[in-house]
Amino acid sequence: MKHIPRKRFGQNFLTDQTVLHDIIRAIVPQRDDAMVEIGPGLAAMTKLLLESVEQMHVVELDRDLVVRLKKQFAPERLHVHSADALKFDFSAIPVPAGRRLRVVGNLPYNISTPLLFHLAEMAPLVQDQHFMLQKEVVERMVAQPGTKDFSRLSVMLQWRYHMELMFVVPPTAFDPPPRVESAIVRMIPLAQPLACQQALLEEVVTKAFSQRRKVIRNCVAGLLDVADLEAAGIDSQARPEAVPMAQFVALANVLERKRAA
Repeated sequence: MKHIPRKRFGQNFLTDQTVLHDIIRAIVPQRDDAMVEIGPGLAAMTKLLLESVEQMHVVELDRDLVVRLKKQFAPERLHVHSADALKFDFSAIPVPAGRRLRVVGNLPYNISTPLLFHLAEMAPLVQDQHFMLQKEVVERMVAQPGTKDFSRLSVMLQWRYHMELMFVVPPTAFDPPPRVESAIVRMIPLAQPLACQQALLEEVVTKAFSQRRKVIRNCVAGLLDVADLEAAGIDSQARPEAVPMAQFVALANVLERKRAA
């Protein structure tokens, strides 16, 4: 029976075989990989991955697709988790000794940002991530300071990962076609992120980018002052998008010391 894509799940199924094979070449799956796919949908990528890996896990929210996946693949090869990826505990997936998770997926655009932050909590358990996302989201993820796309998302993810926009995917590669271009991003967790408390970094970055048209001194008023900015090596007249990730980390550490005093 044909599955009708459900808008509430953000279902746009990748059907272009050339694009699918390009993604597989980017991932370079190995037989003993601890591979997990988010939102396998109609299993177009799952089938190709299973040509290389011995077994893998998938996380699927749509119960109709869960039933379909369980019928289509042997349980010893495909472990199907009927769950919301936003709430799923990826650390519960068993991983062979010495291995880390390799995470892939065509992520629903309507939950991509919160899902990326949820996965960031698992970064120490992950070898790499390859995701299909809305192109403009990927551009914000990899944006450099001083560009219009540099944002809270850029800072928080670049603190955790090295990221690279691999290639762009047109709407025609999907069924149904989305209204926007997509892109493949590679995310490799950093072995040693710059030291700071994540909650404080989040607080500082959220405050700084809440009024991005203003200079950073005004954006963080009430939380940090000019002396605090200078202590982190930040020009108080700079706009938030001009401040590098490392200086936001330094500012979070200034805030920690200020509160401890």
